[in-house]
Amino acid sequence: MKILKWLMYSLFIAIVLGGITVASMYWYFEDELPSVAELRDVRLQTPMQVYSSDGELIAQFGEIRRIPVALEDVPQPLIDAFLATEDQRFYQHWGIDPIGVMRAFVDLVVTGEIQGGGSTITQQLARNFYLTFEQTWTRKIKEAFIALRLESELEKDEILELYLNKITFGHRAHGVGAAAQVYYGKELQDLTLAQMAMIAGLPKAPSTMNPISNPARAEERRAVVLGRMLAEDKITEADYQAALAEPIRTRLHGAEVTMSAPYLAEMVRAEMVARYGEETAYNSGLKVYVTASAQQQRAAQKAVQNNLHNYDERHGFRGVEAQLWQAESDSMPAREELLEQLENFERIGLTLPAVVLATTEQDAQLLFADGTEATLPWAGMAWARPYINPERQGNAPSTVADIFTVGAVVRVRETDKGWRLAQVPEPSAAVVALRPNDGGIAAAVGGYSFKVSQYNRAVQAERQVGSNIKPFIYSAALDNGFTLATLVNDAPINQWNPGSGIAWRPRNSPDVYDGPIRVRQALAKSKNVVSVRLLRAMGIETVVQHLTKFGFDYDELPRNESLSLGSSSMTPLEVARGYAVFANGGYLVEPYFIERIVDDSDTEIYRARPKVACIECEPEDRDVVQAPQVISEQNAFLVTQAMNSAVWGGGSWAHKTGWNGTAWRIQRSDIIIDKAGRNIVGKTGTTNDVKDTWFSGYVSGLVATGWVGFDNLERALGSTTMNSNLDSSEQAISGTEAGAKTALPMWIEFMEGAISQVAAEPFEVPPGLVMARIDLATGKLSRANDYTTRFEYFLPGTAPKEYVDDKSSPTVFGDDDSIF
Repeated sequence: MKILKWLMYSLFIAIVLGGITVASMYWYFEDELPSVAELRDVRLQTPMQVYSSDGELIAQFGEIRRIPVALEDVPQPLIDAFLATEDQRFYQHWGIDPIGVMRAFVDLVVTGEIQGGGSTITQQLARNFYLTFEQTWTRKIKEAFIALRLESELEKDEILELYLNKITFGHRAHGVGAAAQVYYGKELQDLTLAQMAMIAGLPKAPSTMNPISNPARAEERRAVVLGRMLAEDKITEADYQAALAEPIRTRLHGAEVTMSAPYLAEMVRAEMVARYGEETAYNSGLKVYVTASAQQQRAAQKAVQNNLHNYDERHGFRGVEAQLWQAESDSMPAREELLEQLENFERIGLTLPAVVLATTEQDAQLLFADGTEATLPWAGMAWARPYINPERQGNAPSTVADIFTVGAVVRVRETDKGWRLAQVPEPSAAVVALRPNDGGIAAAVGGYSFKVSQYNRAVQAERQVGSNIKPFIYSAALDNGFTLATLVNDAPINQWNPGSGIAWRPRNSPDVYDGPIRVRQALAKSKNVVSVRLLRAMGIETVVQHLTKFGFDYDELPRNESLSLGSSSMTPLEVARGYAVFANGGYLVEPYFIERIVDDSDTEIYRARPKVACIECEPEDRDVVQAPQVISEQNAFLVTQAMNSAVWGGGSWAHKTGWNGTAWRIQRSDIIIDKAGRNIVGKTGTTNDVKDTWFSGYVSGLVATGWVGFDNLERALGSTTMNSNLDSSEQAISGTEAGAKTALPMWIEFMEGAISQVAAEPFEVPPGLVMARIDLATGKLSRANDYTTRFEYFLPGTAPKEYVDDKSSPTVFGDDDSIF
């Protein structure tokens, strides 16, 4: 009895001392433990995601890859795998498992060191959120206290959900959702049992047991997990054996991007880092919705890439990328060796590398890096005459042997008509589109491939704009006494410069002169000398001041007559913004690309409040931030009318007076005036020596600018001749490259894919304008009602007062340059 009493006293004292010790340790560490509020406001480090306006994922940024999932969306076999392997008594213990603690204590006694193991899922969660992974008594004690607090404040399912979303799986994947995507490119519900077991085994050693870094160790760990599931009766013997036999097939997968828009995504990334700093931008789970829709962005990407391939094809084939063996002297390497060598050639843009296995006179058999094969037909390579220089191409090929031989590494792209020989285009291009009513960027593509060059030409490349400047010059003219019916002399100019001893001779392109020509027709036909004469009539400073109304930098505009021909340099975005003024009735909007931002709880923390072009808004309307009106609605409409003639031309072809504007190719497209009443306008642009080509234009609700040129400012786009292998439907373009030939087709393809999301509305005639029937030859009033006349729009008081049958000669500006 004495011994029993002694044991009872000893036990009581041990319990009291143990309680005092635990309480003392709790008091000592209390300030370092997370508060109840922190436990309930647990935040996962989640990457920033960028979405199109209609919800398609464009990009994901952040060091940590995480796709948060709700517990009910996690497949039960995956939950079973984790519980069987990490904590089979999870739903029974209260944060600390006595059995696990005893096992860890035995390990300590045997080895003399703190070993891993013994930690419950709750303890692992505590360590992942609040502690380090160092093996010390202090960390273990804190871990236990935090685990107890977690269990007292959170439900078991809440703890398990946090655990499954928090733990690390290697290769920057955090949480089961990210692990499924990184290793298998799948959603959780699409994983096989073997794949679930693989993921459940990763937390033990994610960097050294993952199936990419160490497939052998990963397979061993998977077997352990499957064995635990079998022992816990979570799977059958048949399930176990089938999963064990499943091969280890995995590779790194990127984020589930459903729409590629890398140039736009990079704009968002840079802006978000500037606003919030890297830590918040990359790791706080922000979701950014841009102004661009998936459809319009895809249309822009497709237009840029297809147009550059079309340019490259008409200028000739620059040769194969490599020759892996010579058919005459070498034997073909083994298939495995060929596949290994093909891995050295990246997919770029639309182009896929392939090796030529065999050829006939009219086709070739190709092998791709993924082991698949395809036939390249003659129709897909008949274009490939040799490239000589930007101005010359060699003879059209007759057989496949004229293009490449067996063993060559070539690039191909897939088209609607099958595989087509390709090459990574040498020139660059950009398309940027705006909503003219508020400046929202509807699409932005800054080059052929972000992989090749991250330079965003849509917003960064300052290039000479050429004739894209002319609508702004004509806008100034309409504000300074000219009308669409005014005659200006379209005749060569010779201006002697005493200082340099040479004459400046601006010329039309093509070098054709029509004599007296109406302002409407001169803009539609892009007459260079008329633009110069208009500039002279107004004075350079007047024109420069007018151009600044469209957002162009006053200090960057040339102070000489070359301004009228587009010698100033601007980005495509700046040009598009200027054209938006015409499209929206005279308002200068501010381009923007972030529509809204939501945080990790889907609470909206930012919404753009752009300045809106609002003709009918009342000044006291506080719901609308009105953009400044920089030109009159009437001026914008008149310039729009002139650019509409660039599409449709004028005169009468039946009476041999018909003429085309520079944008006549739009007439053959799917975006012409349709049954819904859609109108379209635009202006070409080509610089000296064809180093920059442009097209800018708009429909109601969408304005876009396209640019094509080389990044090397010294390189010209050159010219081409007809390819005898191709019929007229395959080669609509030849001769010297120009805005109408090089940039306009890209703009057309973009609009064809984009305008279905834009309401088809006609350009309404603004109040205050008057209409009068004029004679086409003289610009005077006419009493006739035939092909020699048309109705024209005029600002009040500017319509002609004389009729064509009067005896007086029409006034022609520029008959004598001394007038200016």
